[in-house]
Amino acid sequence: MADPRVERLAQVLVRYSLDLQPGEELAVKTNPYADELNLVVLREALLAGAHVFFLNRQPGASEMFHRYANDAQLGYISPPEKYIHEKYRAILDIEAEYNTRELSGVDPGRIAMARKARSGLFNTMIRRIGNGDLKWCLTVFPTQANAQEADMSLADYQDFVYTAGMLDLPDPVAAWKEEDARQQRLIAWLNDKERIVMKGKNVDLQFSIKGRIFAGASGKENFPDGEIYTSPVDDSAQGWVRFEYPAIYLGREVIDVELWFANGKVIKESASKGGDFLSGILDTDPGARYLGEFGIGTNYAIPRFTKNMLFDEKLGGTIHLAVGAAMPELGGKNESGIHWDLLCDMTDSEMTADGEVFYKDGKFTI
Repeated sequence: MADPRVERLAQVLVRYSLDLQPGEELAVKTNPYADELNLVVLREALLAGAHVFFLNRQPGASEMFHRYANDAQLGYISPPEKYIHEKYRAILDIEAEYNTRELSGVDPGRIAMARKARSGLFNTMIRRIGNGDLKWCLTVFPTQANAQEADMSLADYQDFVYTAGMLDLPDPVAAWKEEDARQQRLIAWLNDKERIVMKGKNVDLQFSIKGRIFAGASGKENFPDGEIYTSPVDDSAQGWVRFEYPAIYLGREVIDVELWFANGKVIKESASKGGDFLSGILDTDPGARYLGEFGIGTNYAIPRFTKNMLFDEKLGGTIHLAVGAAMPELGGKNESGIHWDLLCDMTDSEMTADGEVFYKDGKFTI
């Protein structure tokens, strides 16, 4: 018997997150491990009147490509993929991992070369999302690999995923709209502020948000969701931050990341594991050493860290900082081929905006 929560997830993705309308073109990036969800998404999208195209990624292909492609192949962007990112009205990205460490044995320089080549595609997508021309959503279909990564059984991980998305509630969309209202109250308080200062066991950092806009995340571009975020002023970050949670990017795990900032730029980095990979990614392009995002997790229904940033960056009691591409719609200027979210525990820290405490020990105080 099909899991009714999968049916509900597909309905929420199509009707709420993407809000598909008759005649719109939808590209679904997925793989066969998500077939249970893929077929229900197809049905719901067809019922909504959309034209659906599937990009079914072959498990293992990413490792094969990054190992054996020559330089010209690493830098090649296929015309169909370029067309989809430039012209399609909606893209749904479904992650369904079969091996979360697929790229762990690949030369970081080759990964960085491929990412740099795709920076134009990535920035096009960011720009189109920002101006409302592209409806995009990233979600996860729970697999054995995801469950193992999170140290859970598959059944427990499924419960975790669907609870985080509030899919066990009678009306998930109404619940996400309530979350949006809560976020908007926080955003209204923050949007005229100019400087954020954070101090605690893992952070002594400040940056400017003058002229920048905070946005809420309530199930539209990520599902599940739960954060408020902005793009800091590019040259303003000063100080130090330690990310106690493992930082995972492209299947590589980096432990105990510490970053030091001066005039907005990462001038020094360290890690107890994966330091060469960290430095390689930060050297992808000139924008990779600057902050593209500052976010505060608001989803307290996510009970724990699971090594999947789609969930982890939403954790109540944490912030995340992303190096790389900023969000132009929020006033961000930084451009890069990467956008790497790093998670910081704030349960023993304080955050002020223009000198006023608004967040302490993992909770909002306003």
